[in-house]
Amino acid sequence: MNLSHILSLRFALALPTTLLMYLFLASCSTEGDESGDNKARRAARRIAGQKQPYSTNFLAIENPISEGGKWINGGATGRDWGNVQTIPGLAFGTSVSGAPPFNDSAAVLAGTWGPNQIAQATVYTVNQTHAIAEEVELLLRTTITANRIKGYEFDYRVTSDGSQYLGIVRWNGPLNDFTYLTRESCAGGGPGLHNGDTVMATAIGSTLTLYINGTKYCEATDTTYTGGSPGMGFWNWGGTVEDNKNYGFTNFTASDGQ
Repeated sequence: MNLSHILSLRFALALPTTLLMYLFLASCSTEGDESGDNKARRAARRIAGQKQPYSTNFLAIENPISEGGKWINGGATGRDWGNVQTIPGLAFGTSVSGAPPFNDSAAVLAGTWGPNQIAQATVYTVNQTHAIAEEVELLLRTTITANRIKGYEFDYRVTSDGSQYLGIVRWNGPLNDFTYLTRESCAGGGPGLHNGDTVMATAIGSTLTLYINGTKYCEATDTTYTGGSPGMGFWNWGGTVEDNKNYGFTNFTASDGQ
């Protein structure tokens, strides 16, 4: 089965609608002399009605990511998916997908989160190639339990040569059970991803939105989930375990509101 066929299976109905904007709360500057990026972050937080923020630069070597019990992983808890691992300054995946199974590496924050959620991360990417499928993902309103992941995935293929795509996907629970909420490669796949780009996703009411570097590229509407947590995921199809270190996130921030 070739790559184009696999991608058509994974993105056949409709792709992105959920990268939003960047909002690394720990490094916000003061309002008096702030950049456009910080103004965008403040605006996004106002929209979300931020109540519970969490930010990390991934300081430890962990597999799976824990940060003191703050993360729930797709392998350790979900069993059928992969864990997210970290080295200082980078979070990345552990699994290679057979497509099927679509066993993305995934992790979500523990605790109780309000329904209006925002997640943002900075992209790390080297050795880009269209020969394999590498995705970074933001997760919102997502719950991981044994043999079940339910929630919303905001999906970005990590290329910039015309093979890139974006999408918003609802995970329905069992492995390989998911529904596309946007068309395949919405916004023409967007501008692609480069090292240092910022991706962001928001879930405000029934509206799910995906952004790159503060620009909205996709939007979808769905009312299936209101609970769950923010998180992140990674997908590797056609590559090796070693390829997982070629892409990931260098930081991650999430917040919620009532």
